Amino acid sequence: MFGEYDGSRSRRAQEFLAACQRGGIDAEISADVRSEIWQKFVFLASMAAATASTRKPLGPVRSHPMTRQFFLDLMREVAAVGRAHGVAIPDNFAEQRLAFADTLHPDMSASMHHDLEQGRPLELQWLSGGVVDLGAKVGVPTPLHRAVRDALILHAAGRQESKPA
Repeated sequence: MFGEYDGSRSRRAQEFLAACQRGGIDAEISADVRSEIWQKFVFLASMAAATASTRKPLGPVRSHPMTRQFFLDLMREVAAVGRAHGVAIPDNFAEQRLAFADTLHPDMSASMHHDLEQGRPLELQWLSGGVVDLGAKVGVPTPLHRAVRDALILHAAGRQESKPA
């Protein structure tokens, strides 16, 4: 899914679509690429927040009533921020994504969770931190993503290798 921000079917978009199709890539030009990007961001930022903060894969997160609600509320926060930025996101989008999450393999986890486990730098600044920053710009509270950001900030740079003196 790709497209122009103005929703047009530009020549370059059509040429890229044709190249994708020739290469056997299932592709589509979106009339509202901002919405597509935000919808991906809703799921990605929230799955990263849920799996990294609980240090568990998706299966346990969606199976326990409290962490399932946490995941749903994380997605609701991002969707609210997107809407406040003028992006068309359906009112029940978080619930739709939770139903989608129920179809995924229980061992699935976001890369931020893997990075945390391996002591690598985290995408925290761009995921939950991004939600917090974008929410602040439009006056939308993001207490759950802020809590995730604040709880994981000490891990954001990864484990620092000790240097010899």
